[in-house]
Amino acid sequence: MTEKTRTVLVTGASAGIGRACADRLQAAGWTVTGASRRGTSSGGWSGLVMDVDHDESVRSGVASVLASAGRIDAVVTAAGWGLAGAAECSSVQEAKAQLETNFWGCVRVVQQVLPAMREQQAGRIVLVSSIGGVIGIPFQAFYSASKFALEGFGEALAYEVAPFGVHVTLVQPGNVLTDFTASRRMAAAAEGDVVYAAAARNAIGRMERDERTGCPRRTSRRWSCACSARPGRRGGSRSARRPSGPGCSPSACSRSAPSRRRRRAASASDPSPRRPARAGQARRAGYG
Repeated sequence: MTEKTRTVLVTGASAGIGRACADRLQAAGWTVTGASRRGTSSGGWSGLVMDVDHDESVRSGVASVLASAGRIDAVVTAAGWGLAGAAECSSVQEAKAQLETNFWGCVRVVQQVLPAMREQQAGRIVLVSSIGGVIGIPFQAFYSASKFALEGFGEALAYEVAPFGVHVTLVQPGNVLTDFTASRRMAAAAEGDVVYAAAARNAIGRMERDERTGCPRRTSRRWSCACSARPGRRGGSRSARRPSGPGCSPSACSRSAPSRRRRRAASASDPSPRRPARAGQARRAGYG
């Protein structure tokens, strides 16, 4: 199969990392379909109206790509958004909406493309996770929860689909300059919050400054390289993780990294000078 005949479906392609992926893959010779709720395109690839929050929209969207291209060699799940605010101030409804897109949206797409990939005995699934899927980010508890869920899903999925020639990659961006920052939603109850307001304002403000000075989306080659990445260890049964962007290093993203290092990374977004309590010390720290 030549480079020009490879077909990829990219979700969240109207902006941000999704659009960067679509643009770079198209430039590399892939036949690209970029899906989003708006169905917009930068011009070099085909746009597709598809809302990952809805079963039928994903089902018909993937079916249309298969009908026109005959196969899907790779999928990049980049659709997502961020919910900010203290966990206590975030409603269950808001939390569910966060996971509906960031986690269940990826699951829907993966479940629809897998039958075709199994039949062709080849495929690459690229799940756009986050540094927030490895380290819990203060005042983005449910965003982190959605990405932690995606990490577990991707790792388990990799073992299941490896016998069919399908490989899974988790990409863990750090700070990337996109419109994700401006599109972040605040929990509704955060407006009247007086308990966490100062800490949340400082943490979210610092985080947004870091994002605005992060690497430009177009300069990160990892977005498209992930589609052609070599399989992980154990004959491809292990998902490959590809950390990317400022504030995101392989050591910081390793689940086996020492807890002290992980705490230090998480505290970068925490305005409080007090270090988090270790396991079993919550009561002595005044939380029990």
